Amino acid sequence: MPGEFYIEGKQQKVDLTEIKNVISEVQTSITQLQNSVTTLLTKSEGLVPVTGSVTADWQTAESNVVTIGAGGARCKVHSLLLSIRNLAGTSITVRIYMRINGIERKVYEQSFNAATDPPGLWVINGTLGIHEALRVTLQSNDAADNGKSVDYDFMLEAMS
Repeated sequence: MPGEFYIEGKQQKVDLTEIKNVISEVQTSITQLQNSVTTLLTKSEGLVPVTGSVTADWQTAESNVVTIGAGGARCKVHSLLLSIRNLAGTSITVRIYMRINGIERKVYEQSFNAATDPPGLWVINGTLGIHEALRVTLQSNDAADNGKSVDYDFMLEAMS
């Protein structure tokens, strides 16, 4: 009969249906795992890195450097780097704002010294999930920084 195996010398039949079912389940699990890995690899491709530069009067007032993301757009920010190589201030303050329950709030603030800190600041180093725009600003305490450029670089990943 199909699904049976005859063991010679023992005069008995062994039903292999259970073993066939287990093999079928393992094959199904492997296929599901392959599909999951494929989905992860295709969806985890980052968007094109964004780089740019902005010039402002950094000492006169807090000024926008860059806006990352958009309202209602879910994404992951993997990195944000700012270059203060053109600045001279001893108190260069980087701030990040995001809408929380409909109102823009400051969510990050840190001061740097252009003379002692590295010229490249790794402001975000790791994955940060957002669904609203992040507005990044900078302010300096040195009038010599007015009219100077600040470079930025960030990497995003779209979330489905």
